[in-house]
Amino acid sequence: MEYLDFELPIKELEEQLEKCVIIGKESDVDVTPTCKEINKKLEQTKKEIYKNLTAWQRVQLSRHPNRPYTLDYIRAICGETFLELHGDRNFKDDKAMVGGLGKINGQSFMIVGQQKGFNTKTRQYRNFGMANPEGYRKALRLMKMAEKFGIPVLTLVDTPGAYPGLEAEERGQGEAIARNIFEMVRLQVPIITIIVGEGASGGALGIGVGDKVYMLENTWYSVISPESCSSILWKSWEYKERAADALKLTSSDMKRQKLVDDVIPEPLGGAHYDRETTFKTVAEYITKGYNELKDLSTADLIAQRMDKYSNMGEYKE
Repeated sequence: MEYLDFELPIKELEEQLEKCVIIGKESDVDVTPTCKEINKKLEQTKKEIYKNLTAWQRVQLSRHPNRPYTLDYIRAICGETFLELHGDRNFKDDKAMVGGLGKINGQSFMIVGQQKGFNTKTRQYRNFGMANPEGYRKALRLMKMAEKFGIPVLTLVDTPGAYPGLEAEERGQGEAIARNIFEMVRLQVPIITIIVGEGASGGALGIGVGDKVYMLENTWYSVISPESCSSILWKSWEYKERAADALKLTSSDMKRQKLVDDVIPEPLGGAHYDRETTFKTVAEYITKGYNELKDLSTADLIAQRMDKYSNMGEYKE
């Protein structure tokens, strides 16, 4: 397990507990009371830290290297039913955007999401979860295929942003994202969107238009990352914590502003502390969301979706 800077008190207590258990095994000394005391203190420390997280600390948790990524959710929830589909039928297959057909609790879904890597080699292979235009065009191709066969769409968002390279701009990055938003608003099947990690800028919006939009508890959703915001406003990354607070990018902020429909709770410490519970909870929210949408007519589904996004941004003093 890797620890973030604010998790160091937890690391120290876990190391103490481990040493205590080893001493108990290697000697005749009864260390049970000591172990219980350390364990009690560990649980209290975890609660104190994780129940009072700042916006920046939640951003850090969303990027935790042990956190499950899109394919982890797909494999856990869909099992062997997932069939990955490749390519945009125009340029190439973007490895930062994955998609395919899978079954969740017996219901078929077209699943699309950004995929990050877990080590240096796979991070480069997945381009750090930053999709090129062909990635968004692949996503749209799969969503239009789902529409053709009446299959609901599930999108899993986890990206630091769309790839900002010269070649991406040459191939129409902005157009690809705008086209996806335009087409998703009028897609004739239910769309469920879940932010499972980072939800940054247009890169997230390119697959983020949904009838039901959920955020995992320790994720963020914003037009810009705190570091980039800090560098623009204060010409330095040093103010990223202040920027994170000002951006109101946490799941609770998004729910309060009615930009997402609900927040999916995570185990204490984050999704990576108890992956199985996280996968189970996410699957339950997907099924719940689909059950609320499946009986709507196509006209009502699209009208509700359009109204939902048209009403965003209204503000009263």
